[in-house]
Amino acid sequence: MAKVLYIKANPKSDQESRTFQISEAFIAAYRQAHPSDEIITLDLYKEMVPPLSTEEVILNNSGTDFAHPFYDYAKQFLAVDKYVFAAPLWNLSVPGILKNYLDRIMVVGITFHYTEEGPVGLCTGKKAVHITSRGSDYSTKPYSDFEMADRYLRALLGFLGVNEFITIAADGLDIDGADVRGIINRAIQEAQAKAKEF
Repeated sequence: MAKVLYIKANPKSDQESRTFQISEAFIAAYRQAHPSDEIITLDLYKEMVPPLSTEEVILNNSGTDFAHPFYDYAKQFLAVDKYVFAAPLWNLSVPGILKNYLDRIMVVGITFHYTEEGPVGLCTGKKAVHITSRGSDYSTKPYSDFEMADRYLRALLGFLGVNEFITIAADGLDIDGADVRGIINRAIQEAQAKAKEF
């Protein structure tokens, strides 16, 4: 049985969020294909994940006693097998609350450690999917050069040792004349298909 961490980063409801319409379809298809797996939903806005405080910055760099509640997110992240990130592209990057969360899972001694050759990720053998919605088409140039959310997640997770990473993106939703429902439906179909193999 695999454990899946479903990380949601949008204050909108599942119905209002275009990203969540796709990610919820992915989760439903995943449940059907993998009924014995455990799915843990982590809604970052319900958690109200704040930026790191001064004390937490010190804890993040101490790397000694991991009993403090600060380390709970990092330990939870390490303990699962798969990650589903549902986050729209905001201002060319991830929502700020997702960055707050990522700052809490990047912990030396839990999710990565340092060696004589440099940092090494401790989250190997895991896989991730990033489900996102974007106003323009950021999958190709010239706008792909400005896309910092998917690239950031891919780089950060690769740093932690998660090298199996796929993206499901609904692009061009805010372009004048776009068939918004059609774009979302195509992304939902892609999500349902990929969920079966995830």
